[in-house]
Amino acid sequence: MKQTISRRSLLKATAGASALAAMGISPIASASTKKVVVVGGGIGGATAAKYLKKLDSSIDVTVIEANPDYYTCFMSNEVIGGHRDLNNIKFGYKGLAGHGVNVVHDKVTGIDAANKTVKTAGGKSFGYDRCIVSPGVDFKYEMIEGYSAEVAETSIPHAWKAGPQTKMLRDQLVAMKDGGTVVVVPPTNPFRCPPGPYERISLIASYLKEHKPNSKIVVLDPKNKFSKFGLFMDGWKRHYGYGTENSMIKWIKADEGGTVTKVDVASKTVTCGAGEFKADVLNIIPSQKAGKIAFDAGLTNDKGWCPIDQKTFESTIHAGIHVVGDSSVASPLPKSGYAANSEAKVCAAAVYAMLNGKDMVEPSWVNTCYSVIHPGDGISVAMVYAYEGDKIVKVPGAGGLTGKFDPALRKREEAYAHSWFNNITADVFG
Repeated sequence: MKQTISRRSLLKATAGASALAAMGISPIASASTKKVVVVGGGIGGATAAKYLKKLDSSIDVTVIEANPDYYTCFMSNEVIGGHRDLNNIKFGYKGLAGHGVNVVHDKVTGIDAANKTVKTAGGKSFGYDRCIVSPGVDFKYEMIEGYSAEVAETSIPHAWKAGPQTKMLRDQLVAMKDGGTVVVVPPTNPFRCPPGPYERISLIASYLKEHKPNSKIVVLDPKNKFSKFGLFMDGWKRHYGYGTENSMIKWIKADEGGTVTKVDVASKTVTCGAGEFKADVLNIIPSQKAGKIAFDAGLTNDKGWCPIDQKTFESTIHAGIHVVGDSSVASPLPKSGYAANSEAKVCAAAVYAMLNGKDMVEPSWVNTCYSVIHPGDGISVAMVYAYEGDKIVKVPGAGGLTGKFDPALRKREEAYAHSWFNNITADVFG
């Protein structure tokens, strides 16, 4: 049965109900004079566009996205580990168009904040009253000598933007001989999906355990700890013998010389303080920064991210432009797909209010992050966030982390992860 959602219930779900009555929401049927251009059709951009149309169908909403299809980063590790097909994480934009969103497949080359226009490689210019930018992330290849975007596309994938590189890494694992060595190089903080590299390591290990049991994974980490650290370590011990002589995974942390500084592409050998490590399959995930268009538009600070008003996600550098998703400075919200979805809904409520001369509701956000350590062994962390004192804060006692190992609970957590994936992709692209 098809469900519909009212503006009232939508705002309750996305931005808090406490100030809803002050909004005075009513259907708007006048001819559209309000234009919003959304740059980027990832989770943040697509969600913002869809929910703006739900809040006010009279707003002219245009999404400009270079690619005809979007591959979700979440669940891409299951593709790499052989538990999911690449096409299963691929989504198009027919759903957005069905909601009345104008979808333009072109590359944005510039945003003129003064004149409120967005220009594209195809020579088009789009005027706006408000612009929402969801740039995603770009990579600091220069931090590892020898690594580059070209190398990532041709031989040593980072696969941190899902799609062709996801398939490349999967194919390399399948082609590797039993007894081979996989080297994984996680990034420095902050980066997209903090538990992601360690879920990837886990699911690669699950594949090797079943199909190439004499193989090893070496993790060269520029950090001494990572998200869900205790849960991953416990899972690695139970499934992959971590901490024993027969461990499939060797993790070398920063204090042990795990920070990689150089790669020899031809031999797939990386250099770090702990020495040189030659890989049969090498996965370098570079340190990250805001997506290129954020730099081109002058939306970034000296740390390479986009500062925002955390209530409305409007840029503190350029008025009239809002930034959602991984590029925004929205801590303590993590850089995750679920957070981007939540941020985009709050941003849509803010833009709706601004364009219609209404007060912004009191916002709230939610994030849940699932990881799979081994088939049948899922873990998660969840948190609710509120807006207090001009910033986003965690709501005390509202979050939670998966507890001690319980087989039935862990299997259920994995099922929840897959259900969450189906629900969020339907919410964004459906």
